[in-house]
Amino acid sequence: MLQILGLIGNKWSLLTIGQLRGRSLRFGELHRTLDGISQRILTLTLRQLERDGLLTRTVHPSVPPRVDYTITELGATLVDSVATLGEWATTHRHEINNNRHRYDAAHPAQKPA
Repeated sequence: MLQILGLIGNKWSLLTIGQLRGRSLRFGELHRTLDGISQRILTLTLRQLERDGLLTRTVHPSVPPRVDYTITELGATLVDSVATLGEWATTHRHEINNNRHRYDAAHPAQKPA
């Protein structure tokens, strides 16, 4: 269970799945949409998501080979669940930021984790 929760807590996994919602993308397209991810980390993320059955990798016989990534039905259920969490974060982001500033002002010697 903890390994699966670790996947859900991995920002690149969630962002990658989110980009694939409702569409297929090639590696380069995914890389361009995920600001800040390295090619190596994207490759590792895609492999793990494929291994977990959250996306499919389709290789088309062409020169050069074309590879598309598509979210699976299982992956879509994760996106739907995480979307609710994302909505909560968006709704409460100002309140959380205000609380952080208030806490940091009251505890100047402590550094946030």
